[in-house]
Amino acid sequence: MTIPAEIDTPEIIIDRDVLQRNIDRMATAVQAKGLHLRPHVKTHKVPEIAEMQLAAGATGLTVATLGEAEVFAEHGAKDIFIAYPLWVGPRQAERLQRLAAKARIAVGLDSREAAETMAASLGDAVGEIEVLLEIDSGHHRSGIAPDAAVDVAHAAARAGLRVTGIFTFPGHSYAPGMPLKAADEERLALGEAADLLTAAGFPITHVSGGSTPTATLTGNSGATEVRPGVYVFGDAQQLELDRCAAEDIALTVAATVVSRHEGTDLIPRRVILDSGSKILGGDRPGWATGFGRLLDHPEARISALSEHHATVVWPAEATLPALGDRLRVVPNHVCIAMNLVDEVTVISGGEIVARWQVAARGRNK
Repeated sequence: MTIPAEIDTPEIIIDRDVLQRNIDRMATAVQAKGLHLRPHVKTHKVPEIAEMQLAAGATGLTVATLGEAEVFAEHGAKDIFIAYPLWVGPRQAERLQRLAAKARIAVGLDSREAAETMAASLGDAVGEIEVLLEIDSGHHRSGIAPDAAVDVAHAAARAGLRVTGIFTFPGHSYAPGMPLKAADEERLALGEAADLLTAAGFPITHVSGGSTPTATLTGNSGATEVRPGVYVFGDAQQLELDRCAAEDIALTVAATVVSRHEGTDLIPRRVILDSGSKILGGDRPGWATGFGRLLDHPEARISALSEHHATVVWPAEATLPALGDRLRVVPNHVCIAMNLVDEVTVISGGEIVARWQVAARGRNK
């Protein structure tokens, strides 16, 4: 695809046709498993994309922060889960109450202390907010062990909160060879916690799992919904994990070759692009082969990033791009890239059709 001439680099481009195909494919795959889809909109932060996901059958949205919830509720979302172990003081409680007047709101927690503080802060509004307990299914970030769920649920219930479900994030699926293992560990952890809570008398109606690497692997043996986010765009991490193909990449960064070097025996053959860490983000897992990929040149590797430079090592057998050539870069972690810009350019059939505001950009609290 040729980058439209009207675009000044570096700039994020979204291919609406590929985006729609990704949205429809995930919706169909999840529905075929008898699960609900609750996409994580922290990936894109764009109300227009959330509308596309809801139109394709998503039953609600997932967000990471109160600020993101406020943006999407303002744009009409009616069912929002804040998938984060919130610490709710008086100011956060006021914001939750305003949100609950617009939509069904559920929040995460993973400790007795958080439950008690949340309930005290909510006061008479304690019954307006649903709570899902976060279960650690192997990622070992936040979350409690399955056998600790009943104790936390009792503390929440005594404080007046409504515990309606559990959730997990199988984040260890973001590594080579791990998606299947992470999906299996997710199933076991959620199943154990749900069984214990049900036996203790808690009406568990939401069992929430799934990340982009595992969403289509999650079975219907206990989970009720999955929460993938990156699937709408794809990124270089998903390419390297074989969880998407090049034709599934809906978001790229248009970049220009601003420096060109044939190299020597000691210095690599390379080009420099005007897309540095301030638009690509700086994420690079230890297993990744670079700081991003070039969509039309899969053999090239981004070996280093500065704030406004991307160093791309070019294979000896391939033609080195000319100065001024415009290339499409795939960020390693697309969620970071979206949080670095105010708006994105939308294309269809190679033509610019819209510019979307990244409305929830920076809403980190």
